Amino acid sequence: MKIAMRLVALILLILVLGSLITASHAASDSASGNGTESEGTSDSGGGTEIQGSSDSGNETVSGSSSDSGTESESNGDSGDGTVSGGSSDSGNGIGSEGSSDSKTESEGSSDGGAEDDTGTDGDGEGGDSGSTTNNPAAVQILTQIIYSRFSNFTAIFNDDIVDHLGFCISDVDAEWDAAFNFSKNTEFLSECLKTTKGDVMPRLCTAAEVKFYGASLMQIAEESSEAKSSNYLKPNKNCNLSSWVSGCEPGWACSVGKDKQIDLKNSKDIPYRVLDCRPCCEGFFCPHGLTCMIPCPLGSYCPVSNLNKSTGICDPYRYQLPPGQPNHTCGGADIWADFSTGTEIFCSAGFYCPTTTQKIACSRGHYCRAGSTEQTKCYQLATCEPQTANQNITAYGLMFFGGITLVLLIIYNCSGQVLSTREKRQAKSREAAARSARETVQARERWKSAKDTAKKTASGLQSQLSRTFSRKKSVRQETLKIPGQPKPGSDAALPPMPVGGSEQKGKKQSNLTKMLHDLDDDPDNVEISRRPPIEVFFQDLTLTLKGKKKHLLRSVTGKLVPGHVSAVMGPSGAGKTTFLSALTGKATGCTITGSILINGKDEPMQSFKKIIGYVPQDDIVHGNLTVEENLWFSARCRLSADLLKPEKVLVVERVIESLGLQAVRDSLVGTVEKRGISGGQRKRVNVGLEMVMEPSLLILDEPTSGLDSSSSQLLLRALRREALEGVNICMVVHQPSYTLFKMFDDLILLAKGGLTAYHGPAKKVEEYFAGIGINVPERVNPPDYFIDILEGIVKPNASSGVKYKELPLRWMLHNGYPVPPDMLDSAGMPSVTGDSAHGGNPAAAGPDQSFAGDLWQDVKFNVGQKKDHLRLNFNKLKDLSNRKTPSVFQQYKYFVGRVGKQRLREARMQAVDYLILLLAGICLGTLAKVSDETFGSTGYLYTVIAVSLLCKISALRSFSLDKLHYWRESASGMSSLAYFLAKDTIDHFNTVVKPAVYLSMFYFFNNPRSSIFDNYFVLISLVYCVTGIAYILAIYFEPGPAQLWSVLLPVVLSLIANQDGDTLVTRIGDFCYTKWALEAFLLANAKRYSGVWLIQRCGSLKIKDYNLKDWYPSLAYLIASGIVSRGLAFFCLVTFQKK
Repeated sequence: MKIAMRLVALILLILVLGSLITASHAASDSASGNGTESEGTSDSGGGTEIQGSSDSGNETVSGSSSDSGTESESNGDSGDGTVSGGSSDSGNGIGSEGSSDSKTESEGSSDGGAEDDTGTDGDGEGGDSGSTTNNPAAVQILTQIIYSRFSNFTAIFNDDIVDHLGFCISDVDAEWDAAFNFSKNTEFLSECLKTTKGDVMPRLCTAAEVKFYGASLMQIAEESSEAKSSNYLKPNKNCNLSSWVSGCEPGWACSVGKDKQIDLKNSKDIPYRVLDCRPCCEGFFCPHGLTCMIPCPLGSYCPVSNLNKSTGICDPYRYQLPPGQPNHTCGGADIWADFSTGTEIFCSAGFYCPTTTQKIACSRGHYCRAGSTEQTKCYQLATCEPQTANQNITAYGLMFFGGITLVLLIIYNCSGQVLSTREKRQAKSREAAARSARETVQARERWKSAKDTAKKTASGLQSQLSRTFSRKKSVRQETLKIPGQPKPGSDAALPPMPVGGSEQKGKKQSNLTKMLHDLDDDPDNVEISRRPPIEVFFQDLTLTLKGKKKHLLRSVTGKLVPGHVSAVMGPSGAGKTTFLSALTGKATGCTITGSILINGKDEPMQSFKKIIGYVPQDDIVHGNLTVEENLWFSARCRLSADLLKPEKVLVVERVIESLGLQAVRDSLVGTVEKRGISGGQRKRVNVGLEMVMEPSLLILDEPTSGLDSSSSQLLLRALRREALEGVNICMVVHQPSYTLFKMFDDLILLAKGGLTAYHGPAKKVEEYFAGIGINVPERVNPPDYFIDILEGIVKPNASSGVKYKELPLRWMLHNGYPVPPDMLDSAGMPSVTGDSAHGGNPAAAGPDQSFAGDLWQDVKFNVGQKKDHLRLNFNKLKDLSNRKTPSVFQQYKYFVGRVGKQRLREARMQAVDYLILLLAGICLGTLAKVSDETFGSTGYLYTVIAVSLLCKISALRSFSLDKLHYWRESASGMSSLAYFLAKDTIDHFNTVVKPAVYLSMFYFFNNPRSSIFDNYFVLISLVYCVTGIAYILAIYFEPGPAQLWSVLLPVVLSLIANQDGDTLVTRIGDFCYTKWALEAFLLANAKRYSGVWLIQRCGSLKIKDYNLKDWYPSLAYLIASGIVSRGLAFFCLVTFQKK
């Protein structure tokens, strides 16, 4: 018997080798035999003798057991891919007395005949056609043969899977192993061999039937929701209207019949399979409309069903018994489809199924998701009761968030320490500058001693030396011109401390202050050597509003001289600010006529912008920086790059001292919401931003507005010192006091309509007006009186014969300037003259335009203004300032340092942003639980909306809050690219941190199958993308509309991206960042679903038109969108701005 068993094993091994080589399927065909069965059960003490023959040769092997038994005969074919039918002829056998049962089995008919079982007692004669299935060793070997051939079955579908299912199956072999790798336990095959008496292979679906089933499922998935509720397949050869056997019913299968051969690799033709129909084996499913069996995938539970008499349903499945067939019983599983259609085949949540025929409850300390093949151990801090479907890892989320908070606190504290260290270094720099100044003063003292000695010996040489080197003499001479000016050598010559400063700080006017003033007496005159003079001459300067023919400025002629302080005065609406804008080339939307000469040459003013300072009327100063930080930043970015740092320190210190800001140098400037320094000090800081860059031409628009008399005098004294160094200063003032008025060198008096009423030395203005009969009354401030006359509030004396509207004409005639023809014609008509003086143009007067005409004029005006903006921004002019400022990279470093300080001082606002993200993560993670059917798409959709909205709104602050600051800095020559890149660089901190803050709650409350790292990478890409979009909104729109767009866009684009089907909306969604973000989230989660989830994954991805291979492209698209949006934002930054 042992020899026989070895021979049987050898024959089966040959069959295995043949199957591996040819990838064919074969099965044993048992022949009937006669034998006697001993007393007792049919299996006890029994032996089998198997005689087999092979096609490769005639070989007979016999074997006998120690006891009497039955003999059977089997013929095996090793033909290519064909197997013989496994049905057998039942014979009659005579059993010995005491046999418990004797059964006769009739062969299943083609019309779905039922299986008849008849039990008899006593003696009988019978035969067993599947005696090999009673031998455990033979069953095990046959099981391995069937499994080995089935495992090679994937090669048949490899090309089809790649072509048709490549979007949801990236690695065919890996996915096949995850679904059908039964190598660990093939017990269900062994049981099926016993149940079918070896007739397993002829019942398995061929390649054509498997493809038919898969194609039908995909068709059902693409059809309407009504079709999804049906599990019927299309008609085929075996199951149609004319032929419907019992094997076509759900959970049943048939065989091909005796001596019939099938080619399991045939993927085109479905075999004729209608014989010996019986219930589907455990571990297999038999689809409704097919007569074959398919193994259930791993992660499923496929037992034989039982009839529920109360419902008439075969539990645990959904199908019912067919009517009119009383002998038909419940079969096995009937469908493997998506989760919504075939939920019953999935291993239940809270259980795990190591095999497709075994379901075990999850034990304590473990959790089992739906479709699990093994239980997963819970984390240490998670609580998992028996039959837990998912672990609660909220504690880890809190720990993770605590870790992030700790890191942020460390960064904040360390950054504060870094700032303190930098302040100490700056203090050391000031001390070093003081030492340098002290040494310089000592050297000057030695020079003075030598000069005094020379005076005693040669008075002529003394005069020559004083005229050549000494600036101190010029200071005295200039001081003598100003009535009431204290002596330069007295303490009163120093700028007084601001009101509110302590006496001790006043006493601590350090030696550095005196040294700085002593350096003003530098005989080498090093300051003037660094400031090239700029003289501005303008002739017949006229500004006309485009499209409306209205004069804003008309026929203004004069010049601004280096070393002089010129005041521009006039009533409201006279065009004072417009005059300054025209001089500096900042006027837009206007037509400029006349000429402006720089140092006698026709050069554009923008070519000298690096040495021109412009102080706007509003105090545009960074409120979250200190006084010194504001001034120091302007100095570093606008002073010459060749200037040494100690020299820059001296410049900043000199400005701080001259403006009286020493007491508040370390105080935050403050904003409207957060109080800082006083308004007067803020105004002086506004002026100091331009003084620290050592301009050659300094334009100031109402710098004394809102200041008291003492603060105004302090500011004007500082400007006088700048003028003594050769700076050309022009400023707009409103009704200055007499003391301030006497400190101006020149005066430009404008009348309404932008016409000049006087331009010359300030001390001769009274003489001029007295010459035309307008005398200033006693105890009346002359500037106030002249402005009242130009305003028409005070009427000139009737004896003078001068009307206030004729004053511009009188000035033109007095100086011999060309007079516009309309002004000459109107000289005798006061009413018409008045209209001209106010900027009217009689030639342009006519009937009122229609509404359409006005609208067209407005459109033309706006278009012209945009063209002027583009011309100013992109017209590259030759740099004639002869000053090399820091490079873009150096300015980028300065901007990064400044923005970093501002963010640290806005830590509370950043904390609020993180808190809101935290709450959003908790709410969405709790409410939007992961649905295995949709791979958590609902939670991810809400995530895309919430993160996009919150990150966009917070990113708006990067550019919305300091537009005015940027416009001022860019107009002064600072790099726009450095500014933009610095803002973006600092915002990358939020790009990295905010996803972690959100996921610390959402991921640990929601607990999807995808890893936290995949979710983090998607969120980083998403935040980077939406931040760039927020930049565009912040730059192009005002803050209010920008916030509305930030809320609207994520919601609308997410709804568009979530649409299914092939419509215009879905095509538009392909260009929305929300579509790619949602796809990346779902793909990261979907690839974690394998085994029994394979069809669910493919169906869902097919509906949404997603591809597993698009995860990296989705991230790349988000990042590319962020880069492109940043490029557009930078274009908007340099294009759509005020100049």
